[in-house]
Amino acid sequence: MNGEQYDADAGSSMEEMEFNWDEYLEDTGATAAPHGSFKHVDTSLQNGFAPGMKLEVAVKSDQNTYWVATIITTCGQLLLLRYDGYGEDRKADFWCDIMTADLHPIGWCEQNKMILKVPEGIKDKIPNQEEFLQRALRGACSAPANLLEGLHRGKNPLDLIAPGSRLELQNTRDSLEAWIVTVVENVGGRLKLRYEGLEDSDQFDQWIFYLDPFLHQVGWAAQHGYSLQPPLAIRSLKSEAEWQEILKKVKEEEEESSVPTDLFKDKPVIGVHSFSEGMKLEAVDPLAPFVISPATVLKVYNEKYFMIEIDDLRPERTASQSYVCHVNSAGIFPVQWSLKNGLHLSPPPGYPGQDFDWADYLKQCGAEAAPQSCFPLLTSDHGFKENMKLEAVNPVDPEEVCIATVTKLKDSYLWLQLEGSKKPVPDCIVSVESMNIFPVGWCETNGYQLRPPRKAIVNKQKKIAVVQPEKQILSSRTVHDGLKNQELNSSDSVVINGKYCCPKIYFNHRCFSGPYLNKGRIAELPQSVGPGNCVLVLKEVLTLLINAAYKPSRVLRELQLDEEAAWHGHGETLKAKYKGKSYRATVEVVRTADRVAEFCRKTCIKLECCPNLFGPQMVLDKCSENCSVLTKTKYTHYYGKRRNKRIGRPPGGHSNLEGAMKKPNKRRKRRKHFFVHKKKRSSASVDNTPAGSPQGSGAEEEDDQDESELSHSLAQDRDKRKRKLRTFSFSDDENKPPSPKDIKVEVAEKLHLDSNPLEWTVADVVRFLKSTDCAPLARIFLDQEIDGQALLLLTLPTVQECMDLKLGPAIKLCHHIERVKLAFYQQFAN
Repeated sequence: MNGEQYDADAGSSMEEMEFNWDEYLEDTGATAAPHGSFKHVDTSLQNGFAPGMKLEVAVKSDQNTYWVATIITTCGQLLLLRYDGYGEDRKADFWCDIMTADLHPIGWCEQNKMILKVPEGIKDKIPNQEEFLQRALRGACSAPANLLEGLHRGKNPLDLIAPGSRLELQNTRDSLEAWIVTVVENVGGRLKLRYEGLEDSDQFDQWIFYLDPFLHQVGWAAQHGYSLQPPLAIRSLKSEAEWQEILKKVKEEEEESSVPTDLFKDKPVIGVHSFSEGMKLEAVDPLAPFVISPATVLKVYNEKYFMIEIDDLRPERTASQSYVCHVNSAGIFPVQWSLKNGLHLSPPPGYPGQDFDWADYLKQCGAEAAPQSCFPLLTSDHGFKENMKLEAVNPVDPEEVCIATVTKLKDSYLWLQLEGSKKPVPDCIVSVESMNIFPVGWCETNGYQLRPPRKAIVNKQKKIAVVQPEKQILSSRTVHDGLKNQELNSSDSVVINGKYCCPKIYFNHRCFSGPYLNKGRIAELPQSVGPGNCVLVLKEVLTLLINAAYKPSRVLRELQLDEEAAWHGHGETLKAKYKGKSYRATVEVVRTADRVAEFCRKTCIKLECCPNLFGPQMVLDKCSENCSVLTKTKYTHYYGKRRNKRIGRPPGGHSNLEGAMKKPNKRRKRRKHFFVHKKKRSSASVDNTPAGSPQGSGAEEEDDQDESELSHSLAQDRDKRKRKLRTFSFSDDENKPPSPKDIKVEVAEKLHLDSNPLEWTVADVVRFLKSTDCAPLARIFLDQEIDGQALLLLTLPTVQECMDLKLGPAIKLCHHIERVKLAFYQQFAN
């Protein structure tokens, strides 16, 4: 098989099936809408703990006693705590993991006859323990018990809305009455709800985000004076007696299916409106948000809710388009808003003529326009721009989430063009605060099917270099769906025993990165990926590693599954791009958590890097392999040549890649020899080597070498390496040779902190930055009032987004922040 082929129709369909956001954005030249613009998604990712909450914690010096502590800050499943009694003193603050620490809600010790005892460090400050506790706990907010104990410990609160949970949903089409709904599915907070009593029918199912103002916990209607009645659309399906029997059954099972009330604490608060019956306005129907139409306030329920109706002047009309609104409802505008913004206002059906005029219409109807003061102020400060891409719900078929393009912007409203929907729909009008729009990658993150574009963006004449024969390429969607179905139907799924739940995989960028991976790019990767489904987490890890390579195609070739290899795992199709060509290969990925550590180690050995470069273990200070003293050549020599057989790759493993033109063992020898010669001509370190440099050791350069090089023996090769090592200049720990006496080595000095960064003031942070090469950025930290605690929480995405820095300065800054974090963990964390 030759190395490249023209893309055919089959290739186009393959591209369509394997939709990839990165490739799609690159092909279309578009950008993704910023994640910070989707506030409801940010809220859904919070862990349920907030600064100021109190809990009871085991005292470190005496594990049989406990004391009250206050949450200072949160970071994922980590909490920074301070024992009550230390006041504003930060010296004794300590981090703990929700999953492993002995944490309990307030009152747990009293209920379980455990001892509350003042820690030794503050014994002198608290002469009367009982009096102090009464004062400290008066009006205090306890950390949620359900997130500290039992099955939900350490889980995202959103996961507590499990299938089978019950909620109350207000009917927004014809009244304000509420009815019980059951959660059928929870996709990242987007709930598929079914009315109670319709267990066997999905005809009236609804998709609603959990923060929707019309969705409430069970008991809300009774507390606020609303009746529980099934909507008119389903009321005729059962008799009144049957509905009452269903309601009685629900009340008996209320405790089993209830959802914690604090889940709804972040719901938007509904304010007081000033609309009156008969007022005219412009509106967008939520069920068909394609046009702006004249509308009328049909009914005012109370100070919070009112009903509007889309105007229809036809005498023969049978159904009205009416729905309940509140003051912050999206899609309601003052009269003339369309005209002022250069938008088309669709005349009411039955209106004589096409040129609609508000003044004539109001006079004809004898109505008044709703004053501007009735409407909330619209903002254009939201981060969206024209041609940005995002994911959006199809209003015609809420089951579908489609790729969406922003085609127009007016104040805080977007016009979205949906791609890939089963039936084409016009541009949708949505608010920037809509809970039916999501950032790029949301569907993939939550395991939901994103509708791909109808036509893949593929140039028919574009050449694609194929790494593996097409017959072996598995559709990633097929593989993923199969895995998903298997997990859903399996009795030992991840929910029950965690068999398929992969732990966090850490990237230990200080470890030796080998000849294929760019150390600088490794350092830019996130600290960890996961936890989550094994296949998904490991696929993401391998994709990140491939993209961090000098030559992604070569790393993909090293990882690919051989035809003759024993099959022990799960096949995933991975992609790589290099010099304008696309590469694909099937890679074996393990499915169970007990094999993850071995998989990571074997993959590291395949890539000739430190076995600890990535895996479930975090390397904080010194690697157990002592890899920092090894050069690229020396490491290849000891970890490569001394192995009789490379783990995970049988002999002849790449014959299908190269068309069986060369024997793998000869190619390996030539690669190493070539590497040594190239090293002699370059003194650049690994970090400064551009993509495609000799360190990548790709097949393109290998094929140019003279056949006579193959005659050199291993002994001569080793001698040459020893001689040539002395001509290199080294710039980091990775390339430090074993004999420092002969070579001048310049390494980054280890940071030693004189004080705990958690106690740093803004001035201290500025002083530290001015001592680095990021001194010009100190002013930003001063303006933003970033102290030591805030500094330790900064990450690369936060720095780029909030400080509006380019990638280069942002990476430099984050390097110094990581040095502070490392020093903090080494000097003060314990």
